[in-house]
Amino acid sequence: MACRIAELRHKEVINESDGVRLGCVDDVEIDTKTACLVSIIIYGRPKLFGILGRHDDIVIPWADIRLIGEDTILVNCTPRRRTRKKRIIF
Repeated sequence: MACRIAELRHKEVINESDGVRLGCVDDVEIDTKTACLVSIIIYGRPKLFGILGRHDDIVIPWADIRLIGEDTILVNCTPRRRTRKKRIIF
């Protein structure tokens, strides 16, 4: 089954070990030297409607993806959390 990166954005990510829905794919990380997909990224949920920023992003390495289906992506991992950089807007 072939899948485009744009199609990944509409798929839900579910952790296989505990059945928790992690969210939908928001971004991907690609190694530009080898042209391989390194990881998928799920942006953190907004805190208080986005006024207080967002929770940390979830980064899932490509090696931890078990199955890509029609609507969902099954992963088996303890996702790494990456803190978002604070932006100062003037």
